Amino acid sequence: VQLVESGGGLVQPGGSLRLTCTATGTISIYYNMAWYRQAPGKERELVAEVTFTGTVNYVDSVKGRFTIARDNGKKTVALQMNSLTPADTAVYYCNLQDLRESANYWGQGTQVTVSS
Repeated sequence: VQLVESGGGLVQPGGSLRLTCTATGTISIYYNMAWYRQAPGKERELVAEVTFTGTVNYVDSVKGRFTIARDNGKKTVALQMNSLTPADTAVYYCNLQDLRESANYWGQGTQVTVSS
């Protein structure tokens, strides 16, 4: 299983970006997808997740600004990020947990930089 991310880049404060992650390979139907981020000198943190049942969770700092959505048919997960601030600057990683196979997969990461 491979995860391919796209959509990172440089944006001004208050701007928006949309990250997309596509999974290739064989996975069960019981998989959760999530976005994590890691800023320089900080630990990787969970930003948002959507479970195979459709339950969505966000870290408090992005609630009301970020939206996660998955497309099971295309095996993709997207993260719409609005009202970005410099504190959102980080490398963003896509994650897939195949619960039936007890497998955990990561994308290569995509840089998001919020700066004027």
